[in-house]
Amino acid sequence: MTTASLAAGPKTAAAPNTPKEIPMAAQPATATPAAPASAAKQGVDLGEVLGNFFRKVIPPLLGFAFIIGIWALVSMKSSDFPSPAKTWNAAVVLFSDPFYSNGPNDQGIGWNILSSLKRVAIGFGVAALVGIPMGFIIGRFAFMNSMLEPIISILRPVSPLAWLPIGLMVFKAADPASTWTIFICSIWPMILNTAQGVQRVPQDYMNVARVLNLSEFKIITKILFPSVLPYMLTGIRLSIGTAWLVIVAAEMLTGGVGIGFWVWDEWNNLKVEHIIIAIFVIGIVGLVLEQMLLLVARRFSYGER
Repeated sequence: MTTASLAAGPKTAAAPNTPKEIPMAAQPATATPAAPASAAKQGVDLGEVLGNFFRKVIPPLLGFAFIIGIWALVSMKSSDFPSPAKTWNAAVVLFSDPFYSNGPNDQGIGWNILSSLKRVAIGFGVAALVGIPMGFIIGRFAFMNSMLEPIISILRPVSPLAWLPIGLMVFKAADPASTWTIFICSIWPMILNTAQGVQRVPQDYMNVARVLNLSEFKIITKILFPSVLPYMLTGIRLSIGTAWLVIVAAEMLTGGVGIGFWVWDEWNNLKVEHIIIAIFVIGIVGLVLEQMLLLVARRFSYGER
């Protein structure tokens, strides 16, 4: 073997392209900077969550505190007006047994609320069965719209309580008369909103239905109903608020078991703290009903969520 070959041999053996292994201690610690960044991100997210929480919670609490403060000042100026503490104590006693029954004219607040809700459910349900189909008819057919629009325009502004004597005359009883009042005040928002929704359906949809020779039933179920549903739910939400508002006044005039009659009875007994409790109960129940319908409306909304 020549000297040149010996010199070339080591050079060829020392030329592999494989990377050298770096000891673990010499490798750069790439994961170490990620921990402070992650902690900082968590801190920012936590601060944002707390900020949103306080922005949503603190203003309502301040509003309630303001109302309670005014309430306390009024009760200090007037001995007949109950203080917040006295009203709270009365509410604790009242809701400790809300479903007692000592006869038809002496029942717990729970029974009175349920009786009012039952009347609202019956009157509101009948109004939905009549008002929603009528809204579809008015919105779908121009002739029916021209015929019924003047009648609705005249009857809609009438106060619901103006219909109560008509109900008493026809039904000869206070309970169906109250239900009739709920029906007549609940039907208008459902008719008008449903009709407006039908009239706002794009004409292209109706042209496609005409080209495909769809039946009226398929036009209503496949085209009109999905498009009109948001308008219809808005009318239902407005109607339930009006119905719960009217039932209190109707029960004050008709008597029997119900939250309105209970308020009037407590006024006759000079229990003003119970009237204040009833005001809060009526507001809370109305808010719950409205929020339930809002959840239903969001569930069936076809827009972005």
